[in-house]
Amino acid sequence: MVAVPGSHTGWTFLTNHARVLAAIADNPNIRIRDIAAHCRLTERAVQRIISDLEQDGYLSHTREGRTNTYRVEPDKVLRHPAEAGLTVAALLSLLVRDETDRIAEPGSRPASLTATGGTSQ
Repeated sequence: MVAVPGSHTGWTFLTNHARVLAAIADNPNIRIRDIAAHCRLTERAVQRIISDLEQDGYLSHTREGRTNTYRVEPDKVLRHPAEAGLTVAALLSLLVRDETDRIAEPGSRPASLTATGGTSQ
């Protein structure tokens, strides 16, 4: 189960879409329930966000039994004109924990490089 961040009020720097994408990049097999808890969203909101990301080609999934395995498209360019030329991989390099940090934590699982396309630049 993903640790749930403490409550927060006020504005933040990241959109819910960025948070969901980062959670998936951090764990490509994460459940919608766990994404919702981690991002402090409803499961329905997470489903809509995943649908948006898949529809625009930022994300895809394969079904394996009852589990979804997500794949983030790291070379896809961000949508807003202010971020013209920046890729998903560049965004995720700031948001997803580095694999060396993850290995140092007991009981943690390494990130899938196919999920993030790697974080080194």
